[in-house]
Amino acid sequence: MPNTNAFYAQSGGVTAVINATACGVIETARANAGRIGTVFAGKNGILGALREELIDTAKFSDDAVARLRHTPGGAFGSCRYKLASLDEDDREYRRLIDVFRAHDIGYFFYNGGGDSQDTAHKVSLLGERLGYPVTCVGIPKTVDNDLPLTDTCPGFGSVAKYVAVSVREAALDVASMCETSTKVFILEVMGRHAGWIAAAGGLAKGGRDDAPHIIVLPEVPFDEERFLAKARSAVERAGYCVVVVSEGARYADGRFLSDSPGTDAFGHAQLGGVAPIVAELVRARLGYKFHWAVADYLQRASRHIASATDVQQAYAVGRHAVELALAGRDGVMATIVRTSDEPYRWELGAAPLARVANVECKMPKAFISRDGFGITAAARRYLAPLIAGEDYPPYRAGIPDYAALSMATVPRKLDP
Repeated sequence: MPNTNAFYAQSGGVTAVINATACGVIETARANAGRIGTVFAGKNGILGALREELIDTAKFSDDAVARLRHTPGGAFGSCRYKLASLDEDDREYRRLIDVFRAHDIGYFFYNGGGDSQDTAHKVSLLGERLGYPVTCVGIPKTVDNDLPLTDTCPGFGSVAKYVAVSVREAALDVASMCETSTKVFILEVMGRHAGWIAAAGGLAKGGRDDAPHIIVLPEVPFDEERFLAKARSAVERAGYCVVVVSEGARYADGRFLSDSPGTDAFGHAQLGGVAPIVAELVRARLGYKFHWAVADYLQRASRHIASATDVQQAYAVGRHAVELALAGRDGVMATIVRTSDEPYRWELGAAPLARVANVECKMPKAFISRDGFGITAAARRYLAPLIAGEDYPPYRAGIPDYAALSMATVPRKLDP
């Protein structure tokens, strides 16, 4: 049967569980060996297809593939690379089709966020236009949790757990020393336009005076005077103040607190560095001793404290993507559908890529406290199940024992 091979690629910022999705894709394809052939993984994401750098996953043992389930990062390499608009230039898309044709690839699985789902949608449309239909299925992945039409995005639950745990532990440290030392601790987390990760820090809060005392979300315009009053009140009442601030925090006029002139490959503003800006505001206006930290890559690589729910869902969407493709479902993204909060239950679904691509799902107003500096009970009901459970990786000599796969590629059949 022609064109039964598959191409799988990882795109954008990686997560603690994206390789669990890869495991789900490869294992499910192997279980359907009579209907789907070789799974080629793109070396460094979609660039692997453009450069015809394909990794033959059939060369990996079942045990090696299974080890992907507990390994963070992108096992095959990821990339931030935005393909040109179809209306402006379709040469890159034609190149993809040429590579797919040369290697008998009839299935395209793209594991990423909004821009990646847009790419999968365009490839689906172009394949049909060029007379080489490719079944394209998107697989959700983003720590930002901002994809629409899915209850959550694999990768988010684990970063949310890391942030909530870090806030709880750091708060105990600050509380121990606040009488004579640090009064304010600021943790900067990811989240360009959506504050899901910062909001997850709110899960660390138990009683009224517990940390975090302030959460700064992109959805709520930053007001210096209100922020300072809140920080002062927390210190006077609890003795200290813990702040979780999203990298995408912005003023009422839309400017990021940490605006910089750089942009990434998708044209997004280069962010980072909001924590020291907020810290300097605290020092200059309130005179409190402070410390700040940036979770940065640590939050999305923390497989050692991954959410069991997140791992299960990451694997499940990989498996479901293959099942959708084999059922002839082209131009869709695998989704997670919540059916119950308490007890938490979920199932798998599918959404049209045309409705997912380049759409951001932000924190709803019902999830943000009235003062704009915290989360509501509704947000807690949504977030809490996503960080539930532990799925520890195996350890060797005191550190996690992660998989390391060969990045050797198959021989090229086309000109560069």
